[in-house]
Amino acid sequence: MKTQFYILLSLKTPRGFVDYGQYFFGDDRGTAYELFGQLKGHQNLKDSCLLHIDLMETVDELQVKVKTICCTLDELAYNCKLIAREVFRLKNLEEME
Repeated sequence: MKTQFYILLSLKTPRGFVDYGQYFFGDDRGTAYELFGQLKGHQNLKDSCLLHIDLMETVDELQVKVKTICCTLDELAYNCKLIAREVFRLKNLEEME
């Protein structure tokens, strides 16, 4: 069984939520959970929340939403910077091994 983790970005439209971005983390559960725990946002999902960030797990092509937070545009900007920095760090560490 192959397990992969990624963060999914989505926004609310009149027709529902639309996915617009993904950050892949590979198979390291600890790294994915730790990073998601550092993101700014709220677990209390309200109808007024327009931006969602989901921690996703894929097991043999079956996608499962593990956790979801909603955030403001400012929080999203902070989160994207944090995620990009972590992905950059992880990919460069892989290259050194």
